[in-house]
Amino acid sequence: MGPVEIVKSIYWVGANDRTTELFEGLWPIFQEGVSYNAYLIKDEKTVLVDLVKDMKTDDFLDNVQKILPTLKLDYIVLNHLEPDHTGALNTIRRVAPNVTFLVSEKGKKLLKAFYGIEKNVSVVKDGDELSTGERTLKFFYTPFVHWPETIMTYEKNDCILFSCDAFGSYGALRGTIFDDDSVDLEFYKKEMLRYYSNIVATFSRQVIKTAEKLESVPIKIIAPSHGLVWKTHPSEPIKLYKRWATYSSIPSEEGITLLYASMYGNTEKAMYSVAKGIADTGVRVDIFDVTRTHLSYILPSLWQKRGVVIGAPTYEGSLFPPMINVLEMAALKRVMHKKAFVFGSFGWSGGASRKIRQIVEPLRWEIVDVLEFNGRATAEVLQEAEKLGRKIASTVMS
Repeated sequence: MGPVEIVKSIYWVGANDRTTELFEGLWPIFQEGVSYNAYLIKDEKTVLVDLVKDMKTDDFLDNVQKILPTLKLDYIVLNHLEPDHTGALNTIRRVAPNVTFLVSEKGKKLLKAFYGIEKNVSVVKDGDELSTGERTLKFFYTPFVHWPETIMTYEKNDCILFSCDAFGSYGALRGTIFDDDSVDLEFYKKEMLRYYSNIVATFSRQVIKTAEKLESVPIKIIAPSHGLVWKTHPSEPIKLYKRWATYSSIPSEEGITLLYASMYGNTEKAMYSVAKGIADTGVRVDIFDVTRTHLSYILPSLWQKRGVVIGAPTYEGSLFPPMINVLEMAALKRVMHKKAFVFGSFGWSGGASRKIRQIVEPLRWEIVDVLEFNGRATAEVLQEAEKLGRKIASTVMS
């Protein structure tokens, strides 16, 4: 994509990425892609707000030069030092050696750590303002949304919030950068939740503090580092992030995430009965085989839904390892306050439920029932599994 004018003299100059398989080396995006959004302000002083990943440097420079052929840059605002935002930095330094980098105090340290840069670095404080001529930029400290050095940049004349990773999403841009032109807005909202649960969820308290900090700021456009630029409905991403952030401290939405794994089919057979019991009540259930589904796609459901069903066999006196991986990631992301039901098959001894309790009780999950059975899922076991499926669904609705 070429550069896109957002308002007069402010341009999107970022890049699409449809080739990277794992975002942060961890989260799959090979189907969805991602955008690296950078912005150019052309005024008496020229300013770049954020950069792009190194592999997209050529596309990025092409976009910048279409607006600024001489590449005469005065400032580069580095809202966040993670390399998907700053990878083009060394190349930019070669073509604009006198540019001044604007960073937070902690950003200054990370700029040195990642790129060895100490010259032409200016620290902006929380609330500082910079006149670029006709426009004024204001800087807000927003630590741990989602790194400690993160800031947001606010353009006061047109009320544009360059929000960095906050209010962003996975998903390459599909021919337009704007929310009102998107023909599949629900795709980006879904990918926003996946992005939130994968990248930001651990820091939900800081998200709430940031949202409170921005309440008195008039915002007409939200321009994040990934995903759509919200020009028509700028309140939408803020509303969604605020709602999701509250789930770290209060019960989330009605619904159940059913996680299961099965070695020889016994636990899986019981899972179908549990699912039937849940379905009989009309409660929505998302079902994931944790051995075949990447954590990235499981976390959004876990974050959003109030109930969790964990079906897994005992493995060597403990829990089946793929299920341990999922629950430990849920713990790392601070997935809190769930109603849970546990079931599974065991051979010579149990132990799976004990391991589950060890992981989830610090997260304040309430385990409503446990159904562990020896060997195969008999007719009696299946009948009990269906009954307990109805029970966990009723518990979630109450």
